[in-house]
Amino acid sequence: MQIPALGGGFVIAFIAVVHVFIAHFAVGGGLFLVLTEHLAHRQNSPEILAYVKRHTKFFVLLTMVFGGLTGVGIWFAISLTSPAATLKLVQTYSFGWATEWVFFLGEIACLLVYFYTFEQMDRRRHLFVGWCYFVFGWFSLVMIDGIISSMLTPGEWLETGAFWDGFLNPSFVPSVVLRTMLGLSLAGLFAFVTASRVEDDATRKKLVRFSAGWAVWPLLLMIPSGWWYFQVLPVSVQGMILGHNNEILPLVQALSIAIPGIVVLSLFMALRLPRRSQTALACILLALGFVEVGSFEWIREAARRPYVIYGHMFSNGLPVAELNVVREQGFLKSLRWTEHKSVTPENTLDAGHDIFVNQCLSCHSVRGPLNDILPLTSKFGVVGLESQLTGQGKLNTYMPPFIGNDEERHALAQYVVNVLHSGTAPEQIRSPNPDPVDIPPFDKEKDEFVLLAWNTMGMHCISDSDPYWVLLPPANDLFCQLVRRGESPELVTEGVEIRYQVDAAFANPEQHVRFWDFSEQLFGKKLEAGEGLAGNRVSGTLHLSEGQGVYEAALLPVVPYPDGGGFNPYPIFTVKAYDSESGELLAKTRTVAPTSTEMGCKNCHGGTWRVAGVAGISDQTAEDVLAVHDRINKTRLRASAEKGKPVLCQSCHPDPVLKAPGKPGMINLPAAIHGWHASYIDDESEVACGYCHPSGPEGQTRCLRGVHADIGLTCTNCHGTLADHAISLLRYDAAQKRRGAEKLLAQLRPTGLEQIAEVNPRRPWVQEPDCLNCHREYMPPESVSAFNEWTEGAEGLYRMRRDEMDALYCGACHGSPHAVYPAVRENGYGPDRDNIAPLQYTHEAAPLGAGGNCSLCHVGTEMSAEDSAHHAMGFR
Repeated sequence: MQIPALGGGFVIAFIAVVHVFIAHFAVGGGLFLVLTEHLAHRQNSPEILAYVKRHTKFFVLLTMVFGGLTGVGIWFAISLTSPAATLKLVQTYSFGWATEWVFFLGEIACLLVYFYTFEQMDRRRHLFVGWCYFVFGWFSLVMIDGIISSMLTPGEWLETGAFWDGFLNPSFVPSVVLRTMLGLSLAGLFAFVTASRVEDDATRKKLVRFSAGWAVWPLLLMIPSGWWYFQVLPVSVQGMILGHNNEILPLVQALSIAIPGIVVLSLFMALRLPRRSQTALACILLALGFVEVGSFEWIREAARRPYVIYGHMFSNGLPVAELNVVREQGFLKSLRWTEHKSVTPENTLDAGHDIFVNQCLSCHSVRGPLNDILPLTSKFGVVGLESQLTGQGKLNTYMPPFIGNDEERHALAQYVVNVLHSGTAPEQIRSPNPDPVDIPPFDKEKDEFVLLAWNTMGMHCISDSDPYWVLLPPANDLFCQLVRRGESPELVTEGVEIRYQVDAAFANPEQHVRFWDFSEQLFGKKLEAGEGLAGNRVSGTLHLSEGQGVYEAALLPVVPYPDGGGFNPYPIFTVKAYDSESGELLAKTRTVAPTSTEMGCKNCHGGTWRVAGVAGISDQTAEDVLAVHDRINKTRLRASAEKGKPVLCQSCHPDPVLKAPGKPGMINLPAAIHGWHASYIDDESEVACGYCHPSGPEGQTRCLRGVHADIGLTCTNCHGTLADHAISLLRYDAAQKRRGAEKLLAQLRPTGLEQIAEVNPRRPWVQEPDCLNCHREYMPPESVSAFNEWTEGAEGLYRMRRDEMDALYCGACHGSPHAVYPAVRENGYGPDRDNIAPLQYTHEAAPLGAGGNCSLCHVGTEMSAEDSAHHAMGFR
């Protein structure tokens, strides 16, 4: 049975903390009664003896009546909210529970006799009964502590299942010492309440000071016993207590305030204070004692997560040993009291409800006071919540893993999003606005030059979340080569000036993104509006790259937002070559500089698209990314951004694409991003790529648009599945001993190979799949997988590779990466935006020179495919 409005966790926590508070007083208070009665007899003080009798009445009513009720309440609560764990404790420790109940009956009998025989039994026998009560109470604590402490430190019981291995667990003795000291201190705090109400000033003063000793000295002894207790805890539990968990941190802080507060105020109580002030201060001390007990118990319970019995049973009641079996057969089939045993299209929401009740409500509530599921899941859509459930219990082990098959995971996500949150508005699908392309003219009979221009990246993604963080800035590269046609064509590298200009609609990038407002904080230099990181603008001059035979305009700050509004990830640049002396126009061409902000962070981090409902990272999304980073890594990036200091991801993480060294020992950025998210997205197809990258066929960008896409190849054919891709990056960092790499690797399993060791490590951006992995000797491919064979360095990359004469770049004739000719004829923004050069020069969407068409450059001579000096013509 679960109570959605409260949640099982709150019900147990509330009853347990109250009961433990009273139960520890019942132990320590028993010794207080006996020793205070000794004090009365030794000092021959009828006033103190009268106080002991009154205090005993208060003690009986509080511990026996109220304590007994809360004790029964705990059994009732745990039996209903965590029946599997309760049954396991009863079965394992039935002898221990029976023994404890015998001690408890002894407590009841002795306390009642002790109370009702005041002044009716001789002193010695009465004290003996009081001592018996304390002994029974303390042994009751010992028995319960042996059982309860085994839930956190089961020790060898996990292998043997034996009673004594569990009972005499590693934390048993230090826990008994710690709880004994706690009980004695609480005895002093409760004594303050009754002592402060004594009428006689002298007696009250004596009793208050006597009580202060009880409150303070055991509390001071709790410090070494607490340290002893902490040292025997599992390392993972220690880490969680020391701040690796945001729920525990405020409890540790509360405990660190309550204990010194009790010491200081108890000593203050020992001073001559007015009676009314003493009573008020006694109540404050008692409240601090409750905070002390509650914080300790809450820390102990929370540190055990994701288990209810550490290493044996998850907090939702499923034994760890049964995890794989239940996942294989389905979670619903393992439940006894549910109508639905599998998920069907008709019962998805009802099945999701059953899963939610049995996997979530043991800790979470619905609009309740503790662990309310609604604010925790409000940012998620179905895709995001499924990803969260997939990664749950892997890298963040505070929660148990989702237990069930793919259909059950989907059903749970559907129930939470569409029932508990009443659904989310479906994202409106918007069709791109076509923008026809003008193909520049070319006269094959008269024109002397062929001007070839292309983008080196194929798609440059921009994170337009500048007030919060930057992953990639506006920074597109254009390459250009000018060929003088003739019998022996030549590259022109002097005597010319080559200029570029973006279409007028994209001429004002500073009006659409906030990059320039934060350039100084992010990159250490204040850029003028519209100025790129290399000093270039969206219109200017290309410069010859020394020794490379190519003209280059680096890091152009073009963005996918036209001045008229909307989104177009394919801005077009016009490139013109002029005679540097006469100013005569020699050649003209156009090329796309693809750039997109359609990054899917919002799928898991909430928020909406920033621009036109189709692209861009909203402030809400960007802020949540930092909040999650802060929570996981104990950083303060969100607070920094709110103060006007956004973060460049590469300021910590090394990344070759920005030539960023990062901080020593830090994992590189692509490895960190892919390695983390691979634990949350287990799709083995290209769909996983499209959750984050602008590659989805239904998206606005559709960046995979070359001939490979046209014949059905996807991201995974070259880069591998998300898991394989992440493993290749992480293995490189693991070899460099960078922290975090091994932790991320431990959660991943290769999908295309048997062992992680079979995946070859690679450095991001520098070692990529080689085209020649498939096109051996430039021939038609025998395989359609280029994964796991990497270029040796940057010079081997497709975008940097030149022909066998070391003259023309591959991109000059074949087009940009991800858009090689013949590119997809229609990407939604107008036909042939990626085929401008071949259509201009050959009127055919194909690589330049395809079909033996060498006369584009080689004028006045007949050539065949076999004559090519560029590379073997395997496709002729």
